[in-house]
Amino acid sequence: MTAKPSVLKELPADLIRDRLPRHVAVIMDGNGRWAKRRGLPRIMGHRRGVDALKDILRCCDDWGIQALTAYAFSTENWGRPLEEVDFLMTLFERVLRQELQEMIKEGVRIRFAGNLKMLPASLQAEIERAMEETRNNQGIQFTVATNYGGRQEILHACRAIATQVQQGKLQPDEIDETLFEQHLYTQGLCDPDLLIRSSGEMRVSNFLLWQMAYSEIYVTDTLWPDFDRTELHRALCAYQQRDRRFGKV
Repeated sequence: MTAKPSVLKELPADLIRDRLPRHVAVIMDGNGRWAKRRGLPRIMGHRRGVDALKDILRCCDDWGIQALTAYAFSTENWGRPLEEVDFLMTLFERVLRQELQEMIKEGVRIRFAGNLKMLPASLQAEIERAMEETRNNQGIQFTVATNYGGRQEILHACRAIATQVQQGKLQPDEIDETLFEQHLYTQGLCDPDLLIRSSGEMRVSNFLLWQMAYSEIYVTDTLWPDFDRTELHRALCAYQQRDRRFGKV
């Protein structure tokens, strides 16, 4: 997880440890715009975006946040230019291969959320290896949403449950939120307390639609490659000022 050094390794004094979010989700938007503003090809923005993600992952671990979920590639992203999609698939595979040993060393548990069967076979193999070799790690849980769509995830769960009902293994009145969540890609992972979206876009873009029912949302104009520990600090300060009532008084 080697990334640029940061001076904010310790939890900043103005953050209350007991009020940190357990789970932070990030929509990493703005890689292409970051590159365009510098006269660079879009792929350079994606490369810098990976560096930013590695630093934020380590920062969350340093500061005691239990889980980080990153929206890496959506089901809609297949509509991007073929050259860019191919580069992203190759980048995912290379980063997994290069960073796995360091993630093992640092105790990171990595998992993937999404329809992984559509990914290149070599990338699927790296994903399976990474999940298996970090399965018993006790550090931060890092989930990478890849070929992920929130609506598709809900449909996938509905179909799985409907099949069980059709087979007589499940009665309709046995279906509740707990059972439904067991059929989501994020099974066993607590819902995000905080969603961070970079680049100023004011939408959730089909990300964790079920899981974000009560997530706090923080939007920053900062483009993802420039999102660092200082930016995360600002997001967490804003989060700790929120009054989370979950529909109650």
